Amino acid sequence: MVSISLKDGSKREYPEGTSISQIAKDINPKLARNGVTVLFNNKLADWNEQVSNDGSLEILDFDDDIGKDVYRHSSAHIMAHAVKRLWPETKLAIGPAIDKGFYYDFDSEHVFTPEDFALIEKEMEKIIKADYPMVKKTLSRQEAIEFFIKHNEEYKVELIKDLPEDAIISVYEHGDFFDLCAGPHVPSTGKIKSIKLMSLAGAYWRGNENNPMLQRIYATSFPKKAMLDDYLNKLEEAKKRDHRKLGKELGLFAVMDEGPGFPFFLPKGMALRNELENFWREEHRKAGYQEIKSPIILNRDLWERSGHWDHYKENMYFTKIDEQDYAVKPMNCPGSMLVYKQNLHSYKEFPLRMCEMGLVHRHEMSGVLHGLMRVRAFTQDDAHLFMLPEQIIDEIKGVINLIDRFYSLFGFPYHVELSTKPEKAMGSDEDWEIATNALRRALDEKGIAYKINEGDGAFYGPKIDFHLHDALDRTWQCGTIQLDFQMPEKFDLTYIGEDGEKHRPVMIHRVIYGSIERFIGILTEHTAGAFPSWLAPVQVRVLPITDRQHDYAKQVAEILQNHNFRVEADYRSEKIGYKIREGQLQKIPYLLILGDKETEAQAVAVRHRKDGDKGSMGLNEFIEMLQNEVKNRTI
Repeated sequence: MVSISLKDGSKREYPEGTSISQIAKDINPKLARNGVTVLFNNKLADWNEQVSNDGSLEILDFDDDIGKDVYRHSSAHIMAHAVKRLWPETKLAIGPAIDKGFYYDFDSEHVFTPEDFALIEKEMEKIIKADYPMVKKTLSRQEAIEFFIKHNEEYKVELIKDLPEDAIISVYEHGDFFDLCAGPHVPSTGKIKSIKLMSLAGAYWRGNENNPMLQRIYATSFPKKAMLDDYLNKLEEAKKRDHRKLGKELGLFAVMDEGPGFPFFLPKGMALRNELENFWREEHRKAGYQEIKSPIILNRDLWERSGHWDHYKENMYFTKIDEQDYAVKPMNCPGSMLVYKQNLHSYKEFPLRMCEMGLVHRHEMSGVLHGLMRVRAFTQDDAHLFMLPEQIIDEIKGVINLIDRFYSLFGFPYHVELSTKPEKAMGSDEDWEIATNALRRALDEKGIAYKINEGDGAFYGPKIDFHLHDALDRTWQCGTIQLDFQMPEKFDLTYIGEDGEKHRPVMIHRVIYGSIERFIGILTEHTAGAFPSWLAPVQVRVLPITDRQHDYAKQVAEILQNHNFRVEADYRSEKIGYKIREGQLQKIPYLLILGDKETEAQAVAVRHRKDGDKGSMGLNEFIEMLQNEVKNRTI
């Protein structure tokens, strides 16, 4: 008998050789039906795998990220099966699960077009309806090479040849289809329910431009049609909310051929940006931060000391000054080190919190540039905190509180991930363990759930990342907290301790917006360009109905401007309905409509972007209402 431990802490016994599928059905038939994959002893396993030793078992459904990946990777196999049926001479490359879906790369004489999608989907539905078991078979490396040579699958042969001589190769079969794959997969093709082919692209084999160009088909799948419909609706909504489209329509920013990846902020975009920066400065003053500004260009020696020259050089821009090497800064931290070293510090000054809106430049390939989301020049809302070892936990918790204040204000839910030591890293294992445990403890004490990303930390320290969830259920990594024992050592940072001796401070790097450019892009899509009144580039537009109200309109606009509101007036000889529609398209929070009645009463007819007609009110009453919204930063 084997003992199986379950997630709730209970245990059950089964005869040796019982399949995981049988155990899952015995534990909870409904959970087994909804289950996508299983973890046995914390490792992914196949449903038909037989259990020969004690272990823990967890059933994962589609709601789990691992479950989604297995579900969609299985879907990729079904798509490849359909393509092979329709165009048998097609050669298979790779077909992984990706965020929100999957793709498969094909080498085929047939040139795929969107018109083929319905045909492929129909064939996939036949394979799904047949409910073929997805069966794993194992071969030796040589057997696998011979098998795929026989079937003219040269890309699979190349992948196998890269594996060690003693590797055991797994092949998954369903119906008349087979594929090289580590697995696992869903138990049968019938497990996949709703599929949709999305788009086509070209892709070089293994990402190398010297290799053949393959045809990539992107697709997605869900266990329920309603989930697929919801996803497709959100995709359509995302197109409407694209910050590049809205940025142009609302006059926020532009990216020009003269500077790809270097965005230009237009007057209305600067109004929005300045409000975000004003809020940032206000909150940082309250939290005890001191603002600094460091230069954009610094010499090579600094970047060698910081480790960027060795670890980050391929992402940097360089120049020469007086025949010496200089670099345009890709990060702000080395500048903060130099500011710290300007004075001799005492333990009594700690924690010392320095913040900076620092412009940085990083080289990005032209193909990945994307509006404000992926650029070559951006402003990080950096901060560097210097502290005593015993202050680490409280300072991390203080940063967490500040980040939560920001994201809650903008209406962003978020989740947290903890990333540990990467393969290329500076410092001792002991320092990394101390730093990682400190981050973990702070999260635990705050009662925050988090996911661990092994090996995904920065080269100088582990980090906590904050991933925003927007109105369309997309996630964006913005805030980060990095605990660093390395930079203070590299830059010989010291303070005078209570004992009168020199000691090393501990350092935290952190951002909240992350990149203010990117945050504006995210916020634009999250709000669909309908920014709250305190952020809106134009808060009020005054609309006189006829020429008779122009003098009063000018008076109203001037009074509003004197109260520091961002206001426009539309004096064009257009019908008032047209002016209202245009104001709504510009997503202006308040339109003030002025006719003879309002002019005579020295009042304004108020139209709110969302609530519509709010009736007539005195100008002072309107000013007080808007002042409260702006003061309280109402969302």
